[in-house]
Amino acid sequence: MIAMRTRILLPTLLLVVIGSLGLVLSVLRDHHREIENVYDAQLVQAARVLQGLLRQMPADADWQAIRQALDQAMDQSSASILSHPYEINLAFQIWRSDGELLMRSADAPPLETPPAPGIHDVLYLGQDWCGVLLEDSQRGLLIWVGERDDLRQDLIQRIADQALAPALIGIPSLALLIWLLLGWGLRPLRRLTRHLRARPIDSLEPLSSAALPVELAPMADALNHQLLQLTRLLERERRFIADAAHELRTPLAVLAIHASNARRAADPAARDEALALLEQGVTRATRLASQLLTMARLEPLTQARQRIELDALAREELAELTPLALRRDVELVLDEDGPSPVHADPTAMTVMLQNLVGNALQFSPPGSEITVTLRRQPGWTELQVLDQGPGVASEALTRLSDRFYSANNPAGAGLGLAIVALVIDQLDGALEFFNREGGGFGVRVRVPN
Repeated sequence: MIAMRTRILLPTLLLVVIGSLGLVLSVLRDHHREIENVYDAQLVQAARVLQGLLRQMPADADWQAIRQALDQAMDQSSASILSHPYEINLAFQIWRSDGELLMRSADAPPLETPPAPGIHDVLYLGQDWCGVLLEDSQRGLLIWVGERDDLRQDLIQRIADQALAPALIGIPSLALLIWLLLGWGLRPLRRLTRHLRARPIDSLEPLSSAALPVELAPMADALNHQLLQLTRLLERERRFIADAAHELRTPLAVLAIHASNARRAADPAARDEALALLEQGVTRATRLASQLLTMARLEPLTQARQRIELDALAREELAELTPLALRRDVELVLDEDGPSPVHADPTAMTVMLQNLVGNALQFSPPGSEITVTLRRQPGWTELQVLDQGPGVASEALTRLSDRFYSANNPAGAGLGLAIVALVIDQLDGALEFFNREGGGFGVRVRVPN
């Protein structure tokens, strides 16, 4: 895996290099054009100066002497204290208006005919010249001033090199500075990494995000959320193990006693009695283990809620429990006034209905009736399970949802109604236990739609 500093630095440097070179090349192109214009303007200025000097000369002036004087001035300019590396090396030629050559400097290209007036380029013997022709109608002269293009380009190149050198030196320096700044910026991340590595392997304490940059605070919050979920999962597992160990210890000890009694029984009747008790104990232990697993499964931090039809679900569960009800000679009745859609976990609602109806079946006498009613109200749906059993003592009503509390049922595990309470709590619903006026017991559940 590529380091974060490298992942950030390489694209950044690539962008800086490409951007800087693009800007430098654009500036150099513009500067080249401007420098060309400056040198052309100097040629025009030199031609006008020469024009002004020639206008002061007499008509019979000695052109040869003038040429020598100008050549001598040009030769001495580079040796004088006022010389400059960027000064132009001028050449000049002068014709009469009819094309007669009057004067040409020593290094000027021997043009056979004067070019057109204005700024132009001249190719002579493979050498480019930049020049300007100025027409003096007052004296009837054509004045040409020029310079070699290669000398001009050499000067321009020197200027460009001096402009490009800081960029070529500055980009590596900028890269080093960016590298150091990235290291400084990533220091909190490295500090967080060292802190995580130094934590004890079994530590689930939340991370402090007070000293972290705003970019790392969400990551610390996400880690804290995961640690909280892990803490809850571990607590749930510890609670399940503790509950299972506590509740299964006694039934298993009783099973061992019944098995020992069956093995040592002297007559078949005593052995059959011990085996019957052993079978009942196995059934109770199996039911207890099943309910413990159900409760552990229904304790996740979140549920996958979806839209379900509670009336259809109740109808299916009652149909599934009908064989058990017929064995006990109990009638199951569903009283609903239409569709009852709710948003809940289907598994959790199924477990809730099984426990409510199964609990009612345990206490319903033969020939009685268990009624499941469904009524839809604005914002919630009410479900009631009503039986015709003995009811529950009023002082025990508030404890029915406690774990391992079983009222009037020594064979029960005391987890059925606790599971119902857990489901309703996760659905943000309401649960109520009551004794019916005409006799019997009832459970009222309200689930948000």
